[in-house]
Amino acid sequence: MIKPVAYRRKLEGKSNAHLIAFDDGRDYVVKFLQAGFEKTLPNEWVSYCLARYLGLPVPFACLVEMPEEFTGKIPELAEFIPTKHQFASLYVPNCLDGHHVANVSGIVNSETLAGIILFDYWLCNRGRTRKNILLQEVANEIYHLWIIDHAEILGSYSWEISSLENLPTGLRKSAAQQMMATHIENEDALAEPLDLIQTIPIFFIEEIVSTIPDDWMVTREERKAMVTALLKRRRKVLPKLLPRFIRKVYLHLHK
Repeated sequence: MIKPVAYRRKLEGKSNAHLIAFDDGRDYVVKFLQAGFEKTLPNEWVSYCLARYLGLPVPFACLVEMPEEFTGKIPELAEFIPTKHQFASLYVPNCLDGHHVANVSGIVNSETLAGIILFDYWLCNRGRTRKNILLQEVANEIYHLWIIDHAEILGSYSWEISSLENLPTGLRKSAAQQMMATHIENEDALAEPLDLIQTIPIFFIEEIVSTIPDDWMVTREERKAMVTALLKRRRKVLPKLLPRFIRKVYLHLHK
């Protein structure tokens, strides 16, 4: 397991993430357990594992341990709930978020965009804004797109079992999704990730949820509720949302 060697800085955003250098020579965006945002870490971990399975452009992530002899010297880290494990996502340099890019002529990994849109609807990710898309320029106005920050899947960074039973099932008004949809050339591409999501083995989803560290204080009942919500949404919600998205968003953008 990689170990922290230097504190860089606090990053913007309500997830209260911090940029920290590790002994593998790379910088990571590290998130800690904090009061009022108790589901941030489990949300991030489950999202990352599912996104990697689906081949979506998420930066490499892992669980890390931040020893007290390191965190105790950094006042910015004193407010967090002490846990053995934290969530660390590889920092991608030389990127701009979607708010700071005026013109996007092309996306080199455009084949992943339909999957991102379906993924966000499946997980009920209310945090996919332009700020949570990173654009890494590879040529003039041509970018590689990364997705980050999945703290608000399942509707909230502090969800409860009762709220998982009533997650939104409608379309979101999302400038980020609209931007991505403009770079999807064929509407048939939107059906492919739905098929892949539908075929993820149930035991695999259960296994991912079971790997949430115990010190993140997710109960057995909450883990079961997470799996139930994911299975329900992929079976009952996504097949109804997809044609509505195509009709009301995709086709409107491609007139």
